[in-house]
Amino acid sequence: MNIANILARKGSMAVTVRPEQSIRDALALLDRHNIGALVAVEGDRPVGILSERDIVREAAHNEKFFARVVADLMTRDVITGQPHDDLLSVAHTMTERRIRHLPVVDQGRLIGMVSIGDVVKAQRDHYQGEVDTLQTQLLADEGGPAR
Repeated sequence: MNIANILARKGSMAVTVRPEQSIRDALALLDRHNIGALVAVEGDRPVGILSERDIVREAAHNEKFFARVVADLMTRDVITGQPHDDLLSVAHTMTERRIRHLPVVDQGRLIGMVSIGDVVKAQRDHYQGEVDTLQTQLLADEGGPAR
């Protein structure tokens, strides 16, 4: 199971923002799409990520944070994933680096976004499928000839 499987199921749309847009614009996008992070792009290339945490951190210390632009608050060292990345390694990276949103790129171009919730749900569904298969095999074995 890899990132491409998640994107195939949930869709590959990632909500983006330009670095020069206002924080107010960014908040409106977060609210409109009911999401927790935006990818800041120049063209189709990610140059940053702006999360709810970034905004809250700034708002707590700067009452004039609405005057800021996305570039002022975004994280520039964007950790990204690729479609072929295995979910176990993605889950490990997201947990260790304490990130909740992972932009997905292909040849440097943004193609989607996965959240830690997407990764956990995909792993859960995968493991549930394995459990169901094992249960079916066990039940079939129980009904088979005595040994």
